[in-house]
Amino acid sequence: MIIIGVDFHAEFQQIAFVDSNTGEYQDKRLGHREEAEQFYRGLAAAGQPVRVGMEASGQARWFERLLSELQFELWIGDAAEIQSKRVRKQKTDRQDAQLILKLMVKDDFPQIWVPSGENRDLRQLLWHRHRLVQARTRIMNQLQAMALNEGLRCKKRLWRERGRQQLEAYPLAAWASRRRRDLLALLDRLNPTIAELSQAVEQESGEVSCRPATDDSSRCRCTYGTGFCADHRASRTISVWEADCQLPGTGAAGKI
Repeated sequence: MIIIGVDFHAEFQQIAFVDSNTGEYQDKRLGHREEAEQFYRGLAAAGQPVRVGMEASGQARWFERLLSELQFELWIGDAAEIQSKRVRKQKTDRQDAQLILKLMVKDDFPQIWVPSGENRDLRQLLWHRHRLVQARTRIMNQLQAMALNEGLRCKKRLWRERGRQQLEAYPLAAWASRRRRDLLALLDRLNPTIAELSQAVEQESGEVSCRPATDDSSRCRCTYGTGFCADHRASRTISVWEADCQLPGTGAAGKI
């Protein structure tokens, strides 16, 4: 088996690897993505089993997909624990790769659970919706502030037809009027998009109530009225709920 320790960076990766059968050791630097893909596809063509270890990184999705395609075993390690095992204060990319390889060979590598690609894609759905809800909340806060400046205090009634007509009817200066018009247009664009994403989340959900996850990396969390959790034992199992929430700074309650 070929065991590879990878110090992963956005533009390149420094690797240290050893053949467990012959004991032959090598290290090299691979540029992203062409050089790295060529190297790993060459190992796959040789037909030897390969195990790759690296620290958890948010920039390595393409690399993880490549290893999955080649059917290489991938170990993801806790970066803080790996660094705590460093003996020398001196730190270089080459030494980082050698440390990862050493921990893998000694069976002391602090491996962590990693969600599947399908699970990650489901999380992207919820994260995207959550960010759009945050953007909508900021827009609603600004419109509420404009209404209050004009003496219009109607809280959540501002989002009904009559409240909006009152807000649009106030005469404002040129740029204030432009700001009001743009904010309302953005709000009109976000509402149907969020509704569509909410429907998609409900369709992906297999349950009505949230079942807490059993691993630290995907604990159940609520984000402005929406909860989501994914169990690593069945990555397709997600749970979502909707709750009435108080939009911060607006006094407006409603579904998000």
